[in-house]
This record gives sequence, structure tokens and C-alpha cells, in this order.
Amino acid sequence: MFNIVETQKKLVAAALPSGFEKAVGEVLAEMARPLVDEVYTDALGSVICHKKGEGKRLMMPAHMDTIGFMATYIEDGGFIRFAGIGYHTPVTLIGVPVRFENGVCGCIRLANQGELLGKPATAVQLSDLYIDIGAKDKAEAETLVKIGDVAVFNSPTVELAGGNVMTPYADDLISCVVLLKTMELLKDKTCKNDLYFVFSTQEEVGLRGAGTAAYHIDPYMGIAVDVCGTGDTPTTTVKMAVKVGEGPTVKIKDATLICNPQAVAHMRKAAEQAGVKYQDEVMISGGTDSGAMQRTRGGVYSGCISIPTRHIHSPCEIINKNDVEEAARLLAQCAMNEL
Repeated sequence: MFNIVETQKKLVAAALPSGFEKAVGEVLAEMARPLVDEVYTDALGSVICHKKGEGKRLMMPAHMDTIGFMATYIEDGGFIRFAGIGYHTPVTLIGVPVRFENGVCGCIRLANQGELLGKPATAVQLSDLYIDIGAKDKAEAETLVKIGDVAVFNSPTVELAGGNVMTPYADDLISCVVLLKTMELLKDKTCKNDLYFVFSTQEEVGLRGAGTAAYHIDPYMGIAVDVCGTGDTPTTTVKMAVKVGEGPTVKIKDATLICNPQAVAHMRKAAEQAGVKYQDEVMISGGTDSGAMQRTRGGVYSGCISIPTRHIHSPCEIINKNDVEEAARLLAQCAMNEL
């Protein structure tokens, strides 16, 4: 059985930002290959895992790309300016450790700090930040990092109280763990539906990989797996009826789609049959691969199962292990039920 924490650690170690998913894709393909009939990669790098069935096609994507950073300029002092890949809140990045693809490490710092004293947190922009890798000057820095090199958060995955786990890139590597555990649950079962598990690329920059994969697969229904925000912390600015540890969610709406009632009903019926406690989710901002699937070809019945997650798009996202286990059980029942 896949261990949630150890599998997450393995994926985090291979993770890179959107457009650079090859390494983590290879890890996922290796783990998935014994569980399905075929595994292949499309032109955009999405890893497609097919468990053959005679019925309608069900596509289940979880994106394997992450947010991150790209080096854009190296200053005379050896400090690295960067652009963001995916959405970042700049003020939360100050002091965050990062790791470049080649293993070079550093931390993000705020330049011209005095000029920003007394100003609101929203005044901090990515252009105010730099990465310090410890280089003595530009020449040394250029031997370690090149323009265009990408970096990710370099924080650990650790277990917390209450069955919770703190990790970078729960968004969306923990959903990749859900797909693996679902494949494992279905390995020795005969499914009427034709199942496509997809580790998709470039979700954080526009749901790109899921769109091309869905066009190729042409599914009857799509159920994405992703994370969603919660309403259970003091920093919550938008009221949301979702809590960590209270079960996976059945999405009703996010910023990229209003889920098809057929897909919502399919997920709710599966939850009842499997005895999975779930939460209803209405996410005000942000989107998922389900939005890309829904608009493919002539349209796809689309929904999403989410893992409640605190502090999304930070190096210390928090999820609950039981929510992950139950999400896999719910998705497996969705896969077993006739579409």
C-alpha cells in the first residue's frame, strides 16, 4: 500500500514548476505502471494511465506541476532576481528557502526593506524580492545558476498533530497520491468504465495539460482531484464551509466551472455507497483541471473531488491523512459505478 507521507516526500523531491514536470512524471509513471494496463506520455508531458473497460470513458486528472520561480537576472553582488511561475502572494515569500533544479539552495529576501516599512503587505511585489544563494559575486553566481533555471520551495514534509501533514506542494502532489491509491484499490477489480488516470501538466499556468489530454481521451465524464481552501483558520478572508479533517469535498463550483449536476450526483451517490463522509465545496477563487475538461470538444460532464488544504500556495500547506484516504475510496467508487 502507498504510504501517504512517504509517497508525498518522494514526489516533492522530484517536483518542479509548470513546464518542467518530466522528473516527477517519470516517478509517477513508474509507480502507476504495475496498477494499470498501459502508461504513456503525451506531447505536453501529461502521464496517462489507462485501465481498460468496455464502458464509457472516465477521465480523472490530478496535476503534477507546481508553482515556483525562474531566474531572470543576476546582480553584480550575486543575488538572483526572478519571475514567478503560477500565482504567488509576494509578502509570504520573504525568508522562504528554495532549491534550484540542479540542487543549488538559497532563500528569498526583500530588497530595499526600508522603503516598504509602514506600507501595506500588498505593496510588496515579486520585483522587490531576490534569491540569496550565498555567492560572493555575479561571476560565482553564474557558475551555479543560469538565466531560465527554475526553483521550488525547499521545506520538509512533516507529520503534525491530529493526523495532519505539513508539506510543500500538497497542491497538487497529494492529489497525485490519491490517484495512485485509487489505482491500487481498483487493481484487482473489473470496472465497466474505461478509466483514464491523468497526471497532468501546466495546471498552474492555465489548465493546459488537462485540456490537451481531455481532447485526446474524449471522456464522457471527468472527475478531477485537487486541493481547495478552507474556512477554519484565523487568516481566512473568505468564509468557506470546509474544514481540514472533515472529509474530502464534492465540488459544486469554482472560478473555472459550475460542475455539471450529473457529475455532482455521481460523486454524491458514490460517497453514500462507499460510506465516505464528504463536504460540499463552493470555491470563490481559483480553478482546477475540471474546468478545462468541461470545455473540451462538445463538452464533458465534469466535477472535482478536493482535499481540504490550509495555506495553499505556500511552503507549508497542511492536509489531513484521513481526507486523502477517503478521497481515494470515493474516487474508486466513482470509477466502479456505471456512468
